[in-house]
Amino acid sequence: MSDNRKKLIKNKSTATSQLMLVSFLMLILIGALLLMLPAASADGTSTPFSDTLFTAVSATCVTGLVSVDTATHWSMFGQAIILIMIQIGGMGVVTVAMFAVMVSGKKIGLRQRSTMQESISAPHVGGIVKLLGFIIRGSLLIELTGALLLMPVFIKDFGAIGIWYAFFHSISAFCNAGFDLMGVRTPFSSLTSYGNNAYVGVVIMLLIVIGGIGFLTWNDIRTNRFRVRKYSLQSKIILVTSAALIIVPALLFFFFEYKGEPFGARVLHSFFQSVTTRTAGFNTTDLTEMTDAGKAVMTVLMLIGGSPGSTAGGMKTTTVAVLLFAAVSVFRRRDDAEAFGRRIPETAVRTAGAILFMYITLALAGGTVISLIDKLPIVTCIFETGSAVGTVGLTLGITPELSLASKIIIMILMYLGRVGGLTLIYAALPSQIDTDAKLPQEKITIG
Repeated sequence: MSDNRKKLIKNKSTATSQLMLVSFLMLILIGALLLMLPAASADGTSTPFSDTLFTAVSATCVTGLVSVDTATHWSMFGQAIILIMIQIGGMGVVTVAMFAVMVSGKKIGLRQRSTMQESISAPHVGGIVKLLGFIIRGSLLIELTGALLLMPVFIKDFGAIGIWYAFFHSISAFCNAGFDLMGVRTPFSSLTSYGNNAYVGVVIMLLIVIGGIGFLTWNDIRTNRFRVRKYSLQSKIILVTSAALIIVPALLFFFFEYKGEPFGARVLHSFFQSVTTRTAGFNTTDLTEMTDAGKAVMTVLMLIGGSPGSTAGGMKTTTVAVLLFAAVSVFRRRDDAEAFGRRIPETAVRTAGAILFMYITLALAGGTVISLIDKLPIVTCIFETGSAVGTVGLTLGITPELSLASKIIIMILMYLGRVGGLTLIYAALPSQIDTDAKLPQEKITIG
């Protein structure tokens, strides 16, 4: 590949990264200013900018950590603003913007198609407009279906306002946001009042899983139906890894966390906790009552997150899978990482390692600093920062009580977790052209 070609590709990647960073920042700022309007609060007063900014970052980055209770502090207008930010943040600012251009009848040029490809990690530019339409239509259809399924329960419990609650929770669950309106019963209670309601639990779990496996995986399933052999390597890895990350933690929670519950409730709580921990942020049980081992497992799951090109955040399932395959290749003394009869590029392994290092560093460093600032237990703080950088939204109850400095750290982590740490690095650092010249190689001992 020529140097000019390499430079063109890298400049395109840098421009897309910068566009994503700026677009998310603009949406956050606009949302924060709108939430400051007196009409956005339930009591008709203006909410301090620190709280509106925290809420806007959390909603746009589909996290769910809140400094004020969503149900009792915000009016329906304020809740609608939050829901719009969740919807745009979940689908992706670039995706929604491109769809608006398409609906307006304007032609989407090659540059816009290329930007769209980069933003959703599509394999190629061809068919990107058709894929965009599928993503938008599919998302809205799933959210509508989820709302219709939730309506009977919420209308029965809350009356006509239950219609709004059904749409709010359906969109929040599909976008893996974790925002809820159950504070009308008990502030900051999430879905604990429906902890033993299998119907609501299953609907919410399905919405979370569907939103978290990624748009490209949907498209693969739609195109090839159940002919799994024809799925792309990425789709196979995502589906297998996602299933493992649901079943294995659920078994751990079943045997070690909910031993005092009846069998049915035990199964429901175990699976819900396993599903929601990977970026959804709802909880149906009191997390402070879990063991330290359970909290540690949840922290790891929060850092892993969902899948590429999905509404979820975190390191992504493919990152963990690629590192696992690379480790297996080392154990077997193979030169390349392999999966499903395919060889995984060395660049993917290096990128996965960098992402793992980045997320662990951000969670540990952020948790340590917050622990020092607010004099809180380090385990509790790392749980909070893991939730923030994984864009999950689960908390052990410390979010509203954090100091302004700690909240700023949480906001930065939520933002980095949604746009991706590598996106920030690619946007900030200048592109460099690889040359054929290599530095001298020298061996070092590893392990």
